[in-house]
Amino acid sequence: MGPVDGSTQSHWRVGPEHNGRMSTDARFEQLIAEGNSEPTEGWDFSWFDGRATEERPSWRYSRELRNRIARSNAIFDVQTGGGERLAEVLSEVDAGSLRIAASESWIPNIALAQHNLTRYGASIVEIPDDADFPFPDNTFDLVSSRHPTITLWKEIARVLEPGGTYFSQQVGAGTNRELADFMMGSQPISEVRSTQRAVDAATSAGLQVIDLKEESLSIEFYDVAAVVYFLRKVIWTVPNFSIESYKVRLKEMNEHIESVGSFQSHSERFLIEAFKPASN
Repeated sequence: MGPVDGSTQSHWRVGPEHNGRMSTDARFEQLIAEGNSEPTEGWDFSWFDGRATEERPSWRYSRELRNRIARSNAIFDVQTGGGERLAEVLSEVDAGSLRIAASESWIPNIALAQHNLTRYGASIVEIPDDADFPFPDNTFDLVSSRHPTITLWKEIARVLEPGGTYFSQQVGAGTNRELADFMMGSQPISEVRSTQRAVDAATSAGLQVIDLKEESLSIEFYDVAAVVYFLRKVIWTVPNFSIESYKVRLKEMNEHIESVGSFQSHSERFLIEAFKPASN
C-alpha cells in the first residue's frame, strides 16, 4: 500500500480532508455503491486517497528490501500480489543480471504481476499459498514477502542458499481489531500471527532470526465507502463480509463517521529477517 518509502506518515496517500457529511439515506447508498464497485485485484491502494490513511512502519520495508536486492543474485518474492511493490523496488536497482521469481495464487493478480514484473525478466509462478515451492533446494540467496497470508518456513529454508536470508513484513496478531469488533462484536485475538510464533517456526525450520521489530500503527477511515472497499479487499478482516449481511453495522459506521469525522483502527505489523546458516 502506498509509494515506495516516502514519508513515514501513511501507507495510503494522504488526500484532501473529508469534504462533506453523509446526512441522507441516498448519500449512504451512494457511498456503499462506490465502495462496492471498485475492482479489488492487486495491491494498489491508491483508491483510498482522501478516504483513508495508515501510518507506515518506521523500518521502511521497501527501502530495506531494495538494499538487499541490490546485493543479491537470485530472489524469490512469495505471494507477490499484482507485483506492484516488487516492481517499484526493482525500478530502483540494476536488475539486469538478477534472477527473479515471484509467486501468486489469485488468478486476477497473476495477470497484473506478469504485466508489472516481466519487464524485469521475472518469472511468475501460479501456486496456492500453502503449496510447496516449485524450485530446487538452495536456489535463492534472498526470499521476500510482504503481508503473506501464510509463511511456509520449511519451504523458505529449503530454497534458500546457505548464507541466504528471508526478509518479510507481516501482519501481526490483532491487526484491525477495532474494525473487526465494530462489525462483528468483540472477537478473540488469535496468536496465529504473533511474533513469538514466527520466531519459533523460523527456528524450527533451521533458520536464525537476526532481526525482529513490531509496531502498532493508526488507521483512519474518512467515509463508509472506504470501509466497504477495505473489507472487500482485505477479506480476512471480516470473514464472509457482504453488504447485505452487514448493512445495519455499515449504517452505524456511517453515523459514527458523520459524528466524529473518521473511524480509527490499528494495524499491527512486524518485520522479521532470518538467516540460513552455512551448515544447513
